[in-house]
Amino acid sequence: MRNKISVIGAGFVGSTTAHWLAAKELGDIVLVDIVEGIPQGKALDLYQSGPIEGFDAKIIGTNDYADTANSDIIVVTSGAPRKPGMSREDLIKVNANITRDCISKSAPLSPNAIIIMVNNPLDAMTYVARQTSGFPKNRVFGQAGVLDSARYRTFIAMEVGVSVEDIQAMLMGGHGDEMVPLPRFSTIAGIPVTEFIPKDRLDAIVDRARKGGGEIVNLLKTGSAYYAPSAATAQMVEAVLRDKKRVIPCAAYLEGEYGLNDMYFGVPVVVGAGGIERIIELPLNDEEKALLQKSADAVRSTIETLKTL
Repeated sequence: MRNKISVIGAGFVGSTTAHWLAAKELGDIVLVDIVEGIPQGKALDLYQSGPIEGFDAKIIGTNDYADTANSDIIVVTSGAPRKPGMSREDLIKVNANITRDCISKSAPLSPNAIIIMVNNPLDAMTYVARQTSGFPKNRVFGQAGVLDSARYRTFIAMEVGVSVEDIQAMLMGGHGDEMVPLPRFSTIAGIPVTEFIPKDRLDAIVDRARKGGGEIVNLLKTGSAYYAPSAATAQMVEAVLRDKKRVIPCAAYLEGEYGLNDMYFGVPVVVGAGGIERIIELPLNDEEKALLQKSADAVRSTIETLKTL
């Protein structure tokens, strides 16, 4: 029997995630959205590419959460973008309500599923998902550092002129502007990246990676990134379903690790069949600890805002 993956939200990120999942033949896919016709049409279109690309995944689109029952993985991409005049608190409230609705309708139908969150603000929405589902912390986590590190690795490869496959990079902290670069743990074919790139250029690359999502929004004018975010999500799904034990940065629930409690925060973890199977605590120096604390303060502020809504 093939694995079952439900992707909630049939926008660009959700539908492209379904595309990557199908291409990797990770399981049968259910694409869910509240808009009638959109998930059905996109799912059918993707299904019809199977004979060309050679994948046998069954793909359906639906507006009915009953079709998600007994999923192995639930991916949540549904969320509202920030609109002109909308405060940060307004955005948090809107997306928290969307997240609660998605999780309350899907989690009870798939009590053994692993939930992977993609909507923003990521750390806070993952916190909401765990509260709403009641699932253990290892089975609810968020996609953040996988995307940020992919952007970081891309820019390093562009700078040095080497294959992205030879670059390993680790980032921590909140998604986007709050991310914490760790050049000491970034290498090119095992050689520290600092041997290739001077500090001023590396600082510029880090800053660009932090603002990677915003750069794409500014270029597109009417949308946001979806190829890389969905590919990052598919990598996480693959790590679970194929029990790959990947060491990747994810938004994980912390209970004392790195001195942080009761919050989701981007840290390196081992992802396998059990979801987050282990949190890796890196030996940080004073500068890295200060950056980490600054990022944690920003994430905690969002979570505290969430609790007052």
